[in-house]
Amino acid sequence: MKITASIFTKITLGILLAGSIAACNQNKPADKAAATTTASDKPEIVYINQDSLSLKYDYAKDMRKRLEDKGKSAQSDVGGRKQAFQREVAEYQKGANSLSADQRATTEQRLQREGQELQTYEQNASAQFQNDQSGETQKLYEKVYNFSKQYAKDNGYKMVFTFTNGNTNLLFADKSLDITADFLKKLNDAYAKEKK
Repeated sequence: MKITASIFTKITLGILLAGSIAACNQNKPADKAAATTTASDKPEIVYINQDSLSLKYDYAKDMRKRLEDKGKSAQSDVGGRKQAFQREVAEYQKGANSLSADQRATTEQRLQREGQELQTYEQNASAQFQNDQSGETQKLYEKVYNFSKQYAKDNGYKMVFTFTNGNTNLLFADKSLDITADFLKKLNDAYAKEKK
């Protein structure tokens, strides 16, 4: 029910926004250009396909690779520790009958403590990976945001939107307002210079 209300609210807000823009445009003198174009018929409001940006921005690709490598490394580390612990438990179980009651109790306590430590280690590794992922995502956002401010200024844009397929916030946009290809090219060029 909340999802339906949220979608309905977004659609309603989008319609109200479109209606407001249309009403504002009707009150302008006929000799002035429309609100979305400059004197040179260049649009002031454009959009970027966020799906393409995620897939084709070299920094995002490098970020995914870094995170994938960190994730594999963490999984390998935790997996190795789990296997070593399981071997230790299996060895104890094989020889438990030959141990005295005190030795079994001491070994079981130690194994229980090691199992808890392993679980804590695994949780900490997962939390660290999530923190790394969050930090990388924030850096990506800041890079794209800062670049888009300068890109908009350089090209005379007043607004740069992003959209993703299936996003109900943007139901329609004319393809002529899509600047994804040029934006990506310049963004990747800037990143290539930064990497050198």
